[in-house]
Amino acid sequence: MDAQTASFDVDAHVAQMRDRGYTIIEDFMSPATLAAVRGALASYLRSHHGRNDFEGFKTERVYTLAARGKVFEDLAEEPRLMALLDRVLQPNFLLTASQAINIEPGETAQSIHTDDSFYRQPRPRPAISYTVIAAVDAFTQANGATEVIPGSHLWGDHGAPGRPNDLAEMEAMLTPLEIPAGAAFVFPGTLLHRGGANRTEEPRLAFTNQYCEPWARTQENFYLSIPKDQVRAMSPRLRSLLGYEIWPSFMGMVTGSHPAKALDPDFVPPIVAQRPAD
Repeated sequence: MDAQTASFDVDAHVAQMRDRGYTIIEDFMSPATLAAVRGALASYLRSHHGRNDFEGFKTERVYTLAARGKVFEDLAEEPRLMALLDRVLQPNFLLTASQAINIEPGETAQSIHTDDSFYRQPRPRPAISYTVIAAVDAFTQANGATEVIPGSHLWGDHGAPGRPNDLAEMEAMLTPLEIPAGAAFVFPGTLLHRGGANRTEEPRLAFTNQYCEPWARTQENFYLSIPKDQVRAMSPRLRSLLGYEIWPSFMGMVTGSHPAKALDPDFVPPIVAQRPAD
């Protein structure tokens, strides 16, 4: 364990997420890491804008980011982040989404939402996923900083007592998270938030990794999106985050076997190996 990880106050960060709904890791990325992120993203930007207002018609998104460079592999399993998530998610939790988000000038604000609304258990409830948003460019109120409603992770469903239901009232409660380049914030998937409008002349680049309970379905299907030969070269922790591990006692098995066996170059699916001869 390095000195930076050893000095990381997990208890304080967990308490901040519990009380206000988010926490900030100010030095999540070093200047060298930021440069590596920019370099790794350079060839992918300017290629894919959002397909609807929520994705953002003036927002670029690069999906499956964890497989697009060693720097993104490392950031997906950053030790302080793993220590924090180990406290709030169950063992063998999963990476559920990994993408870069580049908000261009003129983009409008997103609708207010939560990141785990597709898990349809009634609120209030414990979060099933947690989101990390890392600033590659500094976040300001003018350039599209993520805006959150502190404490909303504890609210009930729409119409529940104590929850505002008027949109204007909710928008008045939004707080922009203005953070420097290299910082990141972490919040439960139950926190209400939105991407802000970019009223500047420059884009605002960030990336997000999201993690979920080991029994939950992931947003991205990494089994199909990341080639097995690439997964084999990844660290054991990242392979686990991508789903090549078991949720005890057998959830995630491959025809009765551990899913890591499917990464063997000579692996033949049992359904093929055991197929009767014609």
